[in-house]
Amino acid sequence: MLATKLLKEEHRAIEKVLNALDAFALKLEKGEKVNAEILEKSVDFIRTFADRCHHGKEEDRLFQLMVRLGFSKNSGPIAVMLQEHELGRSFVKAMADAIERYKGGDASSKRDIVTNAREYTNLLRQHIHKEDNILYPLANRALREEDQKNLIDEFEEFERKEIGIGVHEKYHRLAENLEIEARLPTRSEE
Repeated sequence: MLATKLLKEEHRAIEKVLNALDAFALKLEKGEKVNAEILEKSVDFIRTFADRCHHGKEEDRLFQLMVRLGFSKNSGPIAVMLQEHELGRSFVKAMADAIERYKGGDASSKRDIVTNAREYTNLLRQHIHKEDNILYPLANRALREEDQKNLIDEFEEFERKEIGIGVHEKYHRLAENLEIEARLPTRSEE
C-alpha cells in the first residue's frame, strides 16, 4: 500500500466537511440560522483532523522525507503546500473568532463566517487537487517500497502520539454527521 493513498482517503473526509461548510455559509447568507455548535464542530474537525493529523503527517513525515530525498522545502510543490497550510490556518482562526462573535449575537459575524469559510473551502479544494495530482505522484515516484512501508508506520505512530487512539475514526464519523447536518432544513430568521 502507498502511504499517499492513506492521505488521499483523509482528503475524502476533509471534502465532506468542506461541502458542509459551504452549505452552512449559504444558509447564513440566506438569513437562516445555523447552530453555532455545528459551526464549532466544523472548526474542531478542521483544526484537529485536517490540520493537526493530516497536515501534521504531511509536514512532519512525508515532506521531511521528500526533502531528504532531494526535494526543496523552500521552492516548488512542498513550499507551496506549506504556504497554503499556513494560509488555511489564518482563515480558520478568523472563522473561529467570528463564530464566537456569532454566539454573542453580533450580526456582522455572519459575513465574516461566510467569507472565511468560503476562502478556506476554495483554498483547500485547490490544495487537495494539487496534492492528489501533483505532489503525491511525485512522492510515489521518489519513494521506494521500503520508504512507503516506513511512512505508513510513522503515520500510525504520529496519530497515536498527536491525536490519540480511536480519534481518527471519531473524526471520520464527525465528517459524516456534518455532511448530514448540512443537508437538514433550517428555519429562517424572523
